[in-house]
Amino acid sequence: MSKGSYFDINKHLAGACHMALWAFLFLSPLTYWRGTGFHFMHYLMTCMTPLFQMIVFYLNYVVLAPKLFVRSKHRYDLLINILLLTTLGTILHFWMVYVNSIYVPNSNIPDDAIGTISYIARNSLNLAIFAGGATALALARRWVTTDQKLKEVEAERATAELRNLRSQINPHFLLNTLNNIYALTAFDTPKAQQAIQELSKMLRHILYDYQQPKVALSDEVEFLQNYVNLMRIRLSDSVDVKFQTFIANPQLEVAPMVFISLVENAFKHGVSPSEPSFIYIQIESADNQIVCDIQNSNHPKTASDHSGHGIGLQQVQRRLDLSYPDHYQWEHGPTDDGIYRSRIVIDTKE
Repeated sequence: MSKGSYFDINKHLAGACHMALWAFLFLSPLTYWRGTGFHFMHYLMTCMTPLFQMIVFYLNYVVLAPKLFVRSKHRYDLLINILLLTTLGTILHFWMVYVNSIYVPNSNIPDDAIGTISYIARNSLNLAIFAGGATALALARRWVTTDQKLKEVEAERATAELRNLRSQINPHFLLNTLNNIYALTAFDTPKAQQAIQELSKMLRHILYDYQQPKVALSDEVEFLQNYVNLMRIRLSDSVDVKFQTFIANPQLEVAPMVFISLVENAFKHGVSPSEPSFIYIQIESADNQIVCDIQNSNHPKTASDHSGHGIGLQQVQRRLDLSYPDHYQWEHGPTDDGIYRSRIVIDTKE
């Protein structure tokens, strides 16, 4: 359900509740005439009570609460309501005395000062209930509206941050890839040309396919496969690289480039020029779950190597937090047997 239709339904529901409340209050005087006969003019004159209740309610709901109470001008709101309720309570008392003198001459409404004051106080208290209810409802409406605006601002901020993260990932990825191609040109020109072709495929994804918040998992897998092919070109045969996929639903959507930094790190820290090395990448999906499991031989950077500065892992963490809040699990770090493992499980069902 879209946000517009959601609010339209709520607005219609609130309107129906208002109409039902006032229909009940305006029709309730009809219960007085059960078995005694119905007098239309008498009914209209007794409708003064729900009419005053309606005036008090909407005056507070539309004017006094938003302009005074919500803005912390409580004393002015209280003073105006005291004057309003006392005035309307007094008018309502003498009006009912007049109506009863016409239609119920033997009514027992007292005409002494104490009785009059007690009736006026009762009427004012009755109206005060509607004033209090209107104020509470206005506060609740303002809270919901403010909360919704905050959520919209937060959503816009998150979208802008995701866009900014993506702009950071692309240069970071391109810089590493171009460095690799530059290294190839020094000793193997044909491989460098092949690397440029692989890079062009990846750039096509970045420039044309990855401008949406989500992409098909098959496209993301193809992007990662192109990167792995690109990295294989410069590796020796002593490095064991495996890329496996088990995709039940290729059209399942995922945030673009959310895994690339992890694959980059695997090649950066999992390959040693002097020791046997391996990189195993496995991506699988079932139902609405995506699992990216990367294992590599662990060859940490030396103290003198300041490349990267952990930017990739920070970006992955932030991308996951923004794209899948409370819908992912990420375990990463070295294991006891000298392997570095990074495993992300994403629940794409919102």
